Amino acid sequence: MPRQFAPGDRVLLIDAKQRRHLITLAEGGAFHSHTGVLDHALLIGEDEGTTVRTTMGSRMVAVRPTLSEYILKMPRGAQVIYPKDLGPILMLADVFPGAQVLESGVGSGALTMTLLRAIGPEGHVLGYELRDDFADRARRNVESFLGPDLPLTIEVRDVYDGIDADDLDRVILDLPEPWRVVKHAEAALRPGGILLSYLPTIGQVMRLREELADSAFGMAESLEVLQRSWHVDGQSVRPDHRMVAHTGFLTHARLLAPAQ
Repeated sequence: MPRQFAPGDRVLLIDAKQRRHLITLAEGGAFHSHTGVLDHALLIGEDEGTTVRTTMGSRMVAVRPTLSEYILKMPRGAQVIYPKDLGPILMLADVFPGAQVLESGVGSGALTMTLLRAIGPEGHVLGYELRDDFADRARRNVESFLGPDLPLTIEVRDVYDGIDADDLDRVILDLPEPWRVVKHAEAALRPGGILLSYLPTIGQVMRLREELADSAFGMAESLEVLQRSWHVDGQSVRPDHRMVAHTGFLTHARLLAPAQ
């Protein structure tokens, strides 16, 4: 990726109060806010990390958004899985370059983008989504950040009715009744494959674990990830007053061979 900003680039503008604005550079374009107008021409041709001023003299730092920053600012039709859970999902599901992954419950595409980065060009993500509008939004979000020609297929279909694929490495679910997918995942995963589910309530986790206990899956674990940032300003060091606590539970299990 070239270092200088160019028309068509996504740029994250950060003002003095750390408010963040995601824009797409365009010839003749301008960003309007209560702190003034910022002409895109001030950014085009400049290095990432440059500081510019609006017409009212307000300073803004311009950087390319990270995947985490883009996910929090991108258009969404459904609630996204937050970055604090996306990293652990990759580790708990052991998503590797070249992996064949089914994702069900594509939503706005946050997890899809994370998976695509992890599997690389030799892997493939097959997405199942119930709603046409969510599927279209996810495609636009993914291509806007990662570009076209991706190893991604999104189908508008109900995973509860079955999985039309086999020899998958991973099945990752973001839907309300994942226990209805366990038997389908048994048939679709390769031996040793991993099933991972993201759920908002512990009652749903309990029902899923009951189903997993009566299946060919083993080594099941459930957890949640809490994120607490710290205020560090010279000698003033303390936990921030607010933290990102519960967002969802992660449950993962591995498909095992029959006991001898």
